[in-house]
Amino acid sequence: MLDVKGLTSSFIEPWRTFSFADNDQAPWHFIGNIEELLRQQIAGLDSSYQRVDGVAVHHSARIVAGAVVKGPAIIGPNCFIAAGAYLRGGAYLERDCIIGPASELKTTVMFAGSKLAHMNFVGDSIIGADVNIEAGAIIANYRNELEGRNIRIAYRGQVIDTGVSKFGALVGDGSRIGANAVVAPSALLESASFNEQFHLSKW
Repeated sequence: MLDVKGLTSSFIEPWRTFSFADNDQAPWHFIGNIEELLRQQIAGLDSSYQRVDGVAVHHSARIVAGAVVKGPAIIGPNCFIAAGAYLRGGAYLERDCIIGPASELKTTVMFAGSKLAHMNFVGDSIIGADVNIEAGAIIANYRNELEGRNIRIAYRGQVIDTGVSKFGALVGDGSRIGANAVVAPSALLESASFNEQFHLSKW
């Protein structure tokens, strides 16, 4: 079986210094533990963050009225969350991230400078730095059309059985996902990927 150690850091450079978890942990295992990891991180944040109901918001971040952020969540410096956005299931925005109107972010980490335009869904994913996801694009996290629900990933000539039923994508730094694109569960998008077509996976 393919060794997944270093997989995330090979797609996302900031992962190498990310303090949440073992840097060699498979991305789908990290995502499965994200809520507990966020709670631990929130407890150690400094006074530049305001904490309310399990949500820690940096004083320079802006959350517009009408947005919903459910804990645990960390909203980093200079982030912007627009009206109608919905964050749930464990969310981490590093800094300078934008969640646009009517976008939903579920159980996901976004690194610095990444953006959801509007009317997006991103589930159970790790999004690298400076990633742009255009309007209406979806990163799906669950394959309810298959009999076997566990996520399997075809990568470098091998198939990884993750052992989990929900995992969206590992999106490398600087990637671009075009408007209305659909990224199927289990996607591994390397750094600077450009995706404007529908992504289909046989798994």
